[in-house]
Amino acid sequence: MTPLRLPRAKPAVTLDEIRPELARIGRRHALHRGLSLGGLALLTGCDLSTHSGVDAALWAMLRFDDWVQAALFSRTRLAQTYPASAVTRPFRFNAYYAEWQVRETPPGWQLAVGGRVADKTPWSVDRLRQLPQAAQVTRHICIEGWSQIGQWSGVPLHVFLRRVGADLRARYVSFACFDGYSTSIDMPSALHPQTILALDFVGRPLAPEWGAPVRLRIPTKLGFKSAKNLQAITVTDTYPGGYWENQGYDWFSGS
Repeated sequence: MTPLRLPRAKPAVTLDEIRPELARIGRRHALHRGLSLGGLALLTGCDLSTHSGVDAALWAMLRFDDWVQAALFSRTRLAQTYPASAVTRPFRFNAYYAEWQVRETPPGWQLAVGGRVADKTPWSVDRLRQLPQAAQVTRHICIEGWSQIGQWSGVPLHVFLRRVGADLRARYVSFACFDGYSTSIDMPSALHPQTILALDFVGRPLAPEWGAPVRLRIPTKLGFKSAKNLQAITVTDTYPGGYWENQGYDWFSGS
C-alpha cells in the first residue's frame, strides 16, 4: 500500500518540555512564535507569489524542521518499550508501492558494506548472528497515522558499524534494499542503542513480509525509515536521500 501524506503524528514531547533545549540551540524565539510564511520568505528570500516560491519555502521549512529535530536528538533518550504481551497480532504488513507483495531473498544474498568503512567484506545472516544481539518490544509508528507494537531482535547497528571499522565521524548511513527501496539516517541515530539490524520477529527469523533476511529497525523514527529487505549499507558524508525523502518526506522523521 502506498503511504498517504497525512498529518504527522503528535510529537512525543511538548514545547514546554523542550523549551530549555531550544534556548540552548539559540533559536528559541523562532520556535516560540512559530514561522509564518512571511517570516519564512524573509529567511529564504523566496517569492511566495509563485508556485516555485511556495515550493522553495516548504522545502526550507522541512530543512529547518530536520535541523531542529537533529539538534534535540539524544542518544540517551529511549523509545518506550512494552511487555511481550502487548505485541500487536496480527502485525500489519505494509509496502512502499502497490505492485510489491512479498519479495523472496535473492539466491546467494549477502549484505554489502561500502563507503567510509575499513572492512567491506559482505555479510551473511549466519555471520551477523555471531555478533552480539539485542531484543526490543517497541512501537512502529507509520506516517499514515497508524501504529502497532512489534517484537524484534538482531544486531545493534552501532556494534555492526564498529565491527566493520566505520568512520563514526561520517554524517550519514544509507540503506539500499533489493526491492528498490532506499532510505538514510544521520550517524547519531545510527549509533542509538535501540537502532538494530533486525534478524528476528517475535522470536523467529524474519519472513519476507517483515523484511527478510535483514531489516533496519529504528523506533526513534517514523516507520518508513525502518527499511526492509536490506541489500547494502553505506557510510558517507554525501547526503544520500531516500525513496520517500526524495519526494518531499521529512528526512529526519523522528517519531
